[in-house]
Amino acid sequence: MNKEAEYVLRTVEERGIRFIRLWFTDVQGFLKSVSISPSELEVAFEEGMTFDGSAIDGYARVQEADMLARPDAASFQILPWRPDQQVARMFCDIVTPDGAPFEGDPRGVLKRNLQTAADMGFNFYVAPELEFFYFRDSGPDPQVLDRGGYFDLTPLDNAQEYRRKTINALELMGIPVEHSHHEVAPSQHEIIVRYTDALTMADNIMTFRLTVKEVAMEHDIYATFMPKPLEDFDGSGMHLHLSLFEGDRNAFFEPGSDNGLSKVGQQFVAGLLTHAAEITAVTNQWVNSYKRLVAGFDAPIWISWARNNQSALVRVPLAKKGKSSSVRVEYRSPDAAANPYLALSAVLAAGMAGIRNGYELPPEVQDDVHALTASERAAAGVARLPETLADALDRMERSELMAEALGEHVFSWFLRNKRKEWDRYQHHVSRFELETYLPIL
Repeated sequence: MNKEAEYVLRTVEERGIRFIRLWFTDVQGFLKSVSISPSELEVAFEEGMTFDGSAIDGYARVQEADMLARPDAASFQILPWRPDQQVARMFCDIVTPDGAPFEGDPRGVLKRNLQTAADMGFNFYVAPELEFFYFRDSGPDPQVLDRGGYFDLTPLDNAQEYRRKTINALELMGIPVEHSHHEVAPSQHEIIVRYTDALTMADNIMTFRLTVKEVAMEHDIYATFMPKPLEDFDGSGMHLHLSLFEGDRNAFFEPGSDNGLSKVGQQFVAGLLTHAAEITAVTNQWVNSYKRLVAGFDAPIWISWARNNQSALVRVPLAKKGKSSSVRVEYRSPDAAANPYLALSAVLAAGMAGIRNGYELPPEVQDDVHALTASERAAAGVARLPETLADALDRMERSELMAEALGEHVFSWFLRNKRKEWDRYQHHVSRFELETYLPIL
């Protein structure tokens, strides 16, 4: 047993922890949990906890049902919203009964892609901007809590107390927060989590989503990461700030470079642009995700890059003077309703393909891409992101990059599941159609 596991066992005993929740996700990114008592913890570390994988979306067939959840001791944290019960959690890696990594485990998919990057000498770091809404309840007619706008404070931003409690809970679990504020839409908020390695960040995003919802429930309101709940306002995104490090050196930094990026950084951005359409089904995995990716709002829809252009899909933010570690690229299309393990895998695979194959960075698009004519965009080589989930799935299905990044099990299951979601949506007759056509046709 390693030192981290020994630390967890000692802490559980000293703090009087009564329950340990073992967390993992299904392929869609929904959090799963099994609770064990302290007496079972040592066995869980040594052997894993058995569960029925056939009951989890995207896992195993009935005849291959047995799975083992092996807790990652490094992810141990006490849940601050259960102080009376003393509950802790750990994320798990899913393995088969013979000890092999299970191909359907999203966390395992990300670990495999991170190892591929490590074999090339790189470590992957991420900082997300996580946006969400507070509503009165989860009913089909969202009721906002305020009419605030970007950076508004009281009395318009009466949810600042909810954000403060959320941040306190996150930091008690070792998830540092850079800052938070009211976003553009009414009742919309953003919390930016400080950058860390991609595996830890994927775990942190899962914890973040649950924490936001738990704090909201304590105040008898509802929090949602639905990408586009309000028709006339901006949706909620998850801009990803990305960087590669070689040891302690930021591989994206090169002194005196024209655009603030090293050759490696330029190739990474070129990879994101080249494969953007192929990875969008994973970074924006819901039918509703594509109601956010439309013209007229802040979400990017055109595949381009720039330094200070908010209409670009990829931005290269200005680095802080004298801080080479802050050089990064920002990928702006994902939303926080995605499975973070798969989304980060897809983004990393696209960027690494650019490095591995020596992609050339296209010219920067400095104009507002939305304002360009179709011919001007065509002349600049600017294509559009997929307009619907069906379009995105078509692009993904033809992608060798995505098949390799996700592995055959996850790749095939994801496509089948999302095709079914699109079919259900196609059968739906919306309120828009009834209100528009019923009175006149």
